[in-house]
Amino acid sequence: MRVVIAEDSVLLRTGIARLLTDAGVEVVGEAGDARDLMRMVALRAPQAALVDIRMPPTHTDEGLRAAREIRERFPACGVLVLSQHLEEAYAVELLGDDASGLGYLLKDRVTDVAVLVDALRRVAEGGSALDPEIVAGLLSRRRRDDPLDALTPKEREVLQLMAEGRSNRGIADHLVVTERAVEKHVTAIFGKLGLPAGGEAHRRVLAVLAFLRG
Repeated sequence: MRVVIAEDSVLLRTGIARLLTDAGVEVVGEAGDARDLMRMVALRAPQAALVDIRMPPTHTDEGLRAAREIRERFPACGVLVLSQHLEEAYAVELLGDDASGLGYLLKDRVTDVAVLVDALRRVAEGGSALDPEIVAGLLSRRRRDDPLDALTPKEREVLQLMAEGRSNRGIADHLVVTERAVEKHVTAIFGKLGLPAGGEAHRRVLAVLAFLRG
């Protein structure tokens, strides 16, 4: 997997690059700001970009805007955004229209190389990866006429794990159930949310978006 890293802290950027390299990931570029990031994505054609949400010059949402631009201009490149703090609004904004090839993780996850590499692989393959803390926060907020009210508690749990970007196998392992049981729950979720027939990967993304909007 070919990856570029965008992080203005040289120490952190170098550390992440070393961790990924040791894990077998090919780091093909390192950038300190959004401009360098876009240039490297154009020149190096990575499969995924790991992007800090706050970069120069304003240290606000440069990474968020760069992520959207990458998905528009280079759809073959997935983007995993890193944030120092839990910012649900940014996560919803990032994934608001199409969660395919996008992910949002807290920087604390960087030290867990397996989690980081797994999230990068998900977005590189066109899936999504959402930090469990973000998912938990969104799940705790309810509103009237919630479109997810039709789901059973177990179906909501499965949808929550789908929102994190887990496969059916991964969900089954987490819930200690059979993969066939998960498939039945997923089919029920698709039906209750009224998702159109089509590729399962596409419908999973639509289900995640329904979860976020709910």
